[in-house]
Amino acid sequence: MTTSRRLPGPALDIAVIAASLLDVWVHVHCAEPLRLAAGLLAAFSLALRRHLPLATFALTLPTTLVTDAVFATLAALYSLAVRTRHRWLLAGCAIAFTVSDTTSWNWPSPEFGDPWEPWTIVSVSYALGTAAAPVFLGQLVQAKRELSLRLVEISRAREHERLLTAQSVLAKERAQLAREMHDVVSHQVSLIAVRAGSLQVSSRDPETKGAAATIRQLSVRTLDELRHMVSVLRASESGPAELTPQPSLADLERLVLDSGIEADLCTDLPGDLPATVQRAVYRTVQEALTNVRKHAPGASATIRVRHEDGVVHAVVTNTPSGRPALPLPGAHHGLVGLRQRAELLGGTVTAGSTPDGGYELHLSLPAPKTS
Repeated sequence: MTTSRRLPGPALDIAVIAASLLDVWVHVHCAEPLRLAAGLLAAFSLALRRHLPLATFALTLPTTLVTDAVFATLAALYSLAVRTRHRWLLAGCAIAFTVSDTTSWNWPSPEFGDPWEPWTIVSVSYALGTAAAPVFLGQLVQAKRELSLRLVEISRAREHERLLTAQSVLAKERAQLAREMHDVVSHQVSLIAVRAGSLQVSSRDPETKGAAATIRQLSVRTLDELRHMVSVLRASESGPAELTPQPSLADLERLVLDSGIEADLCTDLPGDLPATVQRAVYRTVQEALTNVRKHAPGASATIRVRHEDGVVHAVVTNTPSGRPALPLPGAHHGLVGLRQRAELLGGTVTAGSTPDGGYELHLSLPAPKTS
């Protein structure tokens, strides 16, 4: 793509004035003070052509009447044609130039030729054509500028239309997702909560009642979050909705207690860590405990979270499984998501088996204090 290079405004004005002075120097003799004054006035008045084009043309017209130096008048006529839409005004200025250029002004009395002589007709036609050239060129430049502005407006309108179309498609997808979450996921979670509540009431085993109570509490909490997410998705067309409060380090203890796993939590972190780091630590511990429940039932876990030399370390270690794991569905995206989150924050996530047959998940994040 090529870009047009133009002279800066002041440099172009200086060049036009210099060309006009050269025209005066060629056509006007120093011994003619009146003509010389008219030529100099016309040349230096071109500095006003951008802001006062009509006044500039009026100041340059006398030099056409008394001299053969017409460059300044033509430049002023071009500047006027670029900046005005009044066609009758431009026609009048062109006629004024033609009359001035074809009139022989001998001070103190002008001389007018016979308008019906062939030479006079040729001179008038030539002068009129000379005046028409800057007028047509100026109007062409004006039309080009207006066309460029229209093209920019059309491009912006099309870009806005594409944005609206994309937002409309996204809103439809969100509405469909909201319906699926409401009709399928919320219904199934509600059934889990109801069955867990029934088991809690009917069971006489304290351990079973406690497990059922935990399942019911987690199901109810999950159902509330799902309902809030459905409202967020449905409100996407009318404007942004308030998101659910994000977890922090203060929620770790409750997360461990509700996990249903025998776990030992030890934290040594300042309370002024960035919110993104706190969420990453919480989600890492949450994912690790979920994997322990799924893949190592009956195992115990140890959670160690500490802050050393500007780096947060979160290590979750579990013992070997106490009984065979039940086959549960999963997309195997948990660790991938944790690694991606850590990389975005400049950290790392490592995971692997321990020598005793257990498993260890280690998160390292750079975490300068916010204070």
